[in-house]
Amino acid sequence: MFAKLTTWWAALTPEELLWLSIGLLGQALFSARWILQWLVTERSRRSTVPVTFWYLSLLGGLLVLAYGLHRMDPVILIGQFGVIIYARNVFFIRREQGETATVINPSQPGMKHARQ
Repeated sequence: MFAKLTTWWAALTPEELLWLSIGLLGQALFSARWILQWLVTERSRRSTVPVTFWYLSLLGGLLVLAYGLHRMDPVILIGQFGVIIYARNVFFIRREQGETATVINPSQPGMKHARQ
């Protein structure tokens, strides 16, 4: 088996190696979200989903989706429909952050600082 793997690896073209790297990076980012969530939960001693979880999900999912599109692999493509959910969660997070940031007009009386 190791000989087959070595032969396969040696036969990769630079383009195939690039796409393999994109797919592996996407999978690593996607997997890292669970490690992050576990560490944050252990630290807070309650189940917690940090904001970074959704960014890792989206970025990892998009990279794996790109890899699946390149390979035209229906199993990978169907598995990445979650990207829509991750993008929607990131949209809500960014919208909420925008709503909590206060824009200050210096000429407005009583306004001394901005909350950001």
